[in-house]
Parts: sequence; C-alpha cells; structure tokens
Amino acid sequence: MCVFVLDRDRHPLDPCHPARARQLLAAGRASVCRRFPFTIILQDRTRAESVVHDHRLKIDPGSKTTGLALLAGARVRWAAELTHRGQRIKDALESRRAVRRHRRQRKTRYRPPRFLNRTRPSRWLPPSLQSRIANVMTWVERLTRLCPITALSQKLVRFDTQLLQHPEIAGVAYQHGALAGYEVREYLLEKWHRTCAYCGVKDVPLEVEHMIPRVRGGSDRVSNLTLACVPCNQKKGRQTAAEFGFPQLQAQAKFPLKDAAAVNATRWALYRALQTTGLPVETGTGGRTKYNRTRLHIPKSHWGDAACVGASTPEALSLAGVQPLLITAMGHGTRQMCRTDAYGFPNRHRARQKRYCGLQTGDIVKAVVPTGKYAGTWISRVVVKARGWFDLVIYGKKASVHQKHCIRLWAADGYTYTLPAVAGSAVSSPRSSEGSPQRKF
Repeated sequence: MCVFVLDRDRHPLDPCHPARARQLLAAGRASVCRRFPFTIILQDRTRAESVVHDHRLKIDPGSKTTGLALLAGARVRWAAELTHRGQRIKDALESRRAVRRHRRQRKTRYRPPRFLNRTRPSRWLPPSLQSRIANVMTWVERLTRLCPITALSQKLVRFDTQLLQHPEIAGVAYQHGALAGYEVREYLLEKWHRTCAYCGVKDVPLEVEHMIPRVRGGSDRVSNLTLACVPCNQKKGRQTAAEFGFPQLQAQAKFPLKDAAAVNATRWALYRALQTTGLPVETGTGGRTKYNRTRLHIPKSHWGDAACVGASTPEALSLAGVQPLLITAMGHGTRQMCRTDAYGFPNRHRARQKRYCGLQTGDIVKAVVPTGKYAGTWISRVVVKARGWFDLVIYGKKASVHQKHCIRLWAADGYTYTLPAVAGSAVSSPRSSEGSPQRKF
C-alpha cells in the first residue's frame, strides 16, 4: 500500500513506497499530514521540481460496499473498500417516525403530522440512498486532493430484477411482466392451481399468505406470496415457510432485491455527481468488468472489481503488495434530542456538551497507560465521558482510561478504518504480540 505525498504547497505528488516515506520522515524532510489514508507532506519540494504521472480512480459502486482502486498505468497503487450505512439510516428514520407517532397518541407534546405538504426536488433520492452517493463523493474529493488523479472510471451496472425473480421468463411475458392481465389474487390462484401450498387441499377458502411474514422482514412482492387454507395459515403463524417445513417454497422468495434496487436507483445519480468534478468519467458494464477480472485472474472482491472497470483496464495489471484499507461510514452522531429505551419509550435527553477535555466520541487517541492491568501504549477510538474516564477498546474489550493519558491523533471524520492484516500490526503495546491480525479505528 503506497503512501500519499504532498509538496510544501499541499499539491499532490506521486505516491511513494512506505519505506521511502519512513526515510523522508526520519531525515526530517517530511512530516505526517494525514493518518487515514496515510499522507506525508514534504518540506523541501514543490510540484514544479517533481515528475508527476497521471492516475486513474476506478469505482465499483455497490449497495453495501463500494470498491475503490487507484491505478497508475498498469499498476494498482492504492485500494479501499467503503462500507455504507444506508440500512442504519433507514432504521433510524423509522425509529424517529415511531417515536413521533407514539408521542401524538399519548397526547403530550403534540406535533401535527405533515403529509403531502412538502415538495421533493427533481431526481430526489431517499436519505438511505443519498448517503451512498455522498460517501463515494467524499472519498473522490479526498483522493483528488491527495493524488494527481486525471480521470475517473465507474461501473455503470444495471440489475434486471424481473430476471432475478423469474430466470425462465422470456419473450412477450418478459415485456409485459409477471402480473400482466391479472390482479394479485387471481395470479396466485392460477400460479398455485387453486390449492393450499402447504397441505395441498382444494375446494376450500384460500388466503393470501406471506412465505416470509412481514413482521420478519418479508415484502409484499408477488414472489413472497402464496395461498394457504385457514388451518395452515393459522398454524404457520409468524414462522417462515422454511421453518414451517417447506424450504422449497421459500427458495425464490429469499432472493433479495433491495440491494439490486439500490444500485439501479443510484447509478445515474452517482454518474452525474462524478461529472461535477470536472474530470473525464469513463463508464463500464458489469460484463466487461467480469471479463477483465477473469482475463487477469484476479480474485473476486470489491476493490478487485474496481481495478477492472472499463475499457481503460490494461492488458496486464500488477496488484503486488496491495492490501485494501477497509473504510466504514459511521456518520457524525445523531441530532435526536430525546433518546429511547429498547422498547421505543423516551427515557433520557442527550447531553448538551459534546466535547470533554478537548476530545469527542469518535476521535482516535494514543493512550499511554503507565501502570495497571492495561499498562502500555494503545491506539483506539475513544468514547468520551463527563467524569473524565474515557472508554477505549483494548484486547478486544472495553476499558476505561483517564483523560490525562489520552493524546488525540485523529479527529472524528465520520468513518472508521481497519488496517490490512500485516505482521506486527495488531496493537501498539509491548504486551500485544498475540493480538488480532487487524487494527480497527
């Protein structure tokens, strides 16, 4: 994994090898500018005095994880996998909605409901999808400030949700869809031959039934619906079809379409956002990406797919020494003032003060503990407390360290980072030789 380099005017230069970066730091010719991704700034060099090569940033957007790869010619210089938090945003919005509705019903502080009185702008996306685009654009802008990027590549993939549900559909049926000419109930009656899907009884009243119940996360799409007689429907209850003893019925309903829909909904929005950078944007299909990955014998991964995006992929690609930086979007806290318990009842208010002793939750600190059970030097994210004893993760467990032992290394920026698994990088303590193979911040 290369180290990003800036000149003394903070203009990006070509990334360098970590060994070269250590030499520059030891000689006093450079200082640390950023820790994630690791960046040094030279004290005696300008861009005019350096030879700078063109770099291309390739992006493999996904619903849950987006792959990033930085290429210079036929060599991958840097890679990362960015994990989004779209589902957590959706859950938080649903929790807020439930709290507000509960508050109206108990007739305390009344907040009138607002329906159909707000207009949405053109090409509006829900917050859970917009966050995916915002995360990618944040890192595109960061990397363009750290590296001489001259072009972008995006995998512009589109998933066919109808084929995902019905692989055998074709011809006119594909053009019309599964429910063409039917209502849902009539379609199910014909599909299941007017029999109970569980006991096979005929000529009895049948009910429309969810193979994965809605209370268990099931959807209302037709592939999750079947017919059941009243006794079977009542006996099944909240069980899934597989738990009820019919896994073959649930096989088609289990295929998730949420991720495919998220990628389809955001692909053009991300493309338009990338065009605002002013850099040329190349697009490539999923088929070309798979062809390039197979031709180059690259294992399947998010960052590996990103390196193979588009027609600009060279005939030979060097991935030697590349280990991706794992980035997870965490957000910048919450604006919710009224906190709730596990059952959704409000039980406390958020503290007005956010920083204690110059630190806030999410900062990466170096804790030098002189004595005690956790004696040593530790680097971890911190959870601040008003009493001055902060929580750190040591040996995989939560430990309390006094604020006077903590020195901030990196301010919270809304992301956590996991360093690649390399020898000796478990934790920075004299007693940590048996630590885990990764460091998560």
